[in-house]
Amino acid sequence: MCGNEMDRMPNWAFKIMAFMFNVTDVVKPPGRRLDAFGIQKGQTVVDWGCGTGRYLKQASELVGDKGTVYAVDIHQLAIEAAANVAGKYNLKNVHPVLTDGTTVNIPHRSADLVYALDMFHMVKDTNAFLKELCRITKPDGILILEDGHQPRALAKEKVNISGCWEIVSETKAYMKCKPKI
Repeated sequence: MCGNEMDRMPNWAFKIMAFMFNVTDVVKPPGRRLDAFGIQKGQTVVDWGCGTGRYLKQASELVGDKGTVYAVDIHQLAIEAAANVAGKYNLKNVHPVLTDGTTVNIPHRSADLVYALDMFHMVKDTNAFLKELCRITKPDGILILEDGHQPRALAKEKVNISGCWEIVSETKAYMKCKPKI
């Protein structure tokens, strides 16, 4: 599978990914994916594995001026891309945050919604990763977790082993989880 358990892709791979997203995003705007997540004005949302920042503009608009969007990634080029998107569109509520993959400088129980799209297959230490997501998520918050390039059964097994999350629903594209408190 492509990039499984590698945590951080090489710079050249990130640049190729960014180019491919720029091309495909013209045909199919990415922000519409967020509409199904139920993001509300004033919420705190975390885009974990923000990559090129392709969802940040939509997330920023959905949470509004009183909301916050954290753009989190393990890759410095992703943080730079997120900052560029925030600057280009004057997104004052978007805050790029570099992570080591298992810890992040986001306040405890502050996120209403965390989404991690097309990146879960790359995580080496899924238990530490899922525990950190649980730490930053409010007790009534939601995690939207896409399988990435791995079978759903394996993604579900990783979630269940972590002991932090309850899978409350599934779509073809992702699992919706709530923290186990």
